[in-house]
Amino acid sequence: MTATIKQITRGELACWEVRHRNQTLVIAEQGAQVLEYQRDDEPPLIWLSEDAAYHNGQGVRGGVPVCWPWFGGLDFNPTEIRQQYTLAQPPAHGLVRQQPWTLSHSHQDDEHITLSFALSPHADRKSLPAVTPTLTVRLDDGLTLSLINHNHGEEPVWISQALHSYFAVSDSRQVEIHGLDTCPYVDALDNWQRHRQQGPLTFRGETDRLYLQLPDTLHIDDPGWQRRLTLTSTGSRSAVVWNPWIDKSQRLSQFADDAWQRMLCIETARVLEDALFLGPDERHQMSVRFVTTAL
Repeated sequence: MTATIKQITRGELACWEVRHRNQTLVIAEQGAQVLEYQRDDEPPLIWLSEDAAYHNGQGVRGGVPVCWPWFGGLDFNPTEIRQQYTLAQPPAHGLVRQQPWTLSHSHQDDEHITLSFALSPHADRKSLPAVTPTLTVRLDDGLTLSLINHNHGEEPVWISQALHSYFAVSDSRQVEIHGLDTCPYVDALDNWQRHRQQGPLTFRGETDRLYLQLPDTLHIDDPGWQRRLTLTSTGSRSAVVWNPWIDKSQRLSQFADDAWQRMLCIETARVLEDALFLGPDERHQMSVRFVTTAL
């Protein structure tokens, strides 16, 4: 099948739709946010809310939002990151999720398609550090996302960041996450106390954990869909695992009351003591690759 790249719209948002090797990928220019990724013969790999709204200046629930140059609430970031900003009301998950990005480069051949996105010249940069973020999306027999930082300023910069990936699952109560065993984590629901993972992670209630000292590879085993989703990361030793469960789901925007059953997040990240330090003219690349196999 011939690979195709075409512009489409979702509501108010300009998007790119990519078809390659019986796979479909949709990326919104706003936030350079992956919205959909699916193989023709499988359930979706990336979860997108059934209640998603596509408005300029408003985040879309699901997909893979880019959280940068900080993750989560700024007040919960290391001092080195907090002291770089003087915003009265800093938004959650940084400053670029709702900014316009633009497709700056594309390449395709028989083996893969690569798209690179950069902040648009029309983006509001007044509060951003002197760092250029680029998101590269590669589609071959899997999907690879790379967040590249280049500090073009004269001062060092601290950054926390995440590729906030929402994954589709048959039933969050039945899946297991493998690869976290013995890793330390901070539990945001337990006064930010530190614990250590024992065995595979299963979901039995609301979960909001920041894992550290991670291996390169994690797996989501989904017996309902007889599928293993493998995440392989580079340039990252931390990830955030999140599921809102029952009560919080009722308070979330663009989120059905029972949607917690159909999704979970593993957010490839640089958070807490894994935050990124960039000296002048330094570059860094954080990547994660998603592939599926039969379970």
